[in-house]
Amino acid sequence: MRSFLSVMATLGMIGLAFWAYQQNYATQAALNKTEDLRREIREVHMRLAVLRAEWAYLNRPDRLRDLADINFDRLGLLPLDPEQFGRIDEVAYPPQPVLPITDPIEVSGRNAPQETDE
Repeated sequence: MRSFLSVMATLGMIGLAFWAYQQNYATQAALNKTEDLRREIREVHMRLAVLRAEWAYLNRPDRLRDLADINFDRLGLLPLDPEQFGRIDEVAYPPQPVLPITDPIEVSGRNAPQETDE
């Protein structure tokens, strides 16, 4: 009986060691994947910073003004005047659609037809 328990304990210890090694490798793989994702996020942030700097450089008012002057004949851009804007009361909103009522029902109880027993 004692040898059976020794064999079972040894097999249990080998099984636990195998499980521990599997967990260790799974943990290392998860840590490597996390580090790869962090590296990718850093690269994307750096690219985003470069794109924002390029956008700010390309949208400089003096550059846009020069481009508008160069392409004036083709684009026909003119400065905006305050008279070109309208007032809110001049906006024509579409009318609300009228829903047809096919079978009206009285719900207030007033002016309801009185039932008479004949």
